[in-house]
Amino acid sequence: MSEQPQQPPNQPPGYGYPNAGPYQQQPGYGYPQGGYPQGGYPPGPVPPGMYTGDPNAPYGYDPFGRPYSDKSKIVAGILQLFLGTFGVGRFYIGDVGIGLAQLFTCGGLGIWALIDGIILLTSNDKTDAQGRVLRG
Repeated sequence: MSEQPQQPPNQPPGYGYPNAGPYQQQPGYGYPQGGYPQGGYPPGPVPPGMYTGDPNAPYGYDPFGRPYSDKSKIVAGILQLFLGTFGVGRFYIGDVGIGLAQLFTCGGLGIWALIDGIILLTSNDKTDAQGRVLRG
């Protein structure tokens, strides 16, 4: 015959495993009770755009592992469309040489600035002066 363990005197009846009710968790069932490691995130790849604590990539990494820039491709494209004859979009992302060329040629008489603005808005691999991918 099996004997049930005695209930400790300071616990109410029905509390704990031996006399657990139908809705109380039995040992070995349910979700694991571990939690995340001390760093705060589960180990493995970090989702794109999430802060990683890496000073070289303060805005995280893209799906290909390249760091994101602090500059936005949308802002660069809009600046290039409206103020591209002065090279403002290129100055914004740090391309001073191309910005000066657009400034002195009036953005290739506006054609170069228009095409450059469209390319900045639609491309997913444009980089800033440090080689980091522009955020979308």
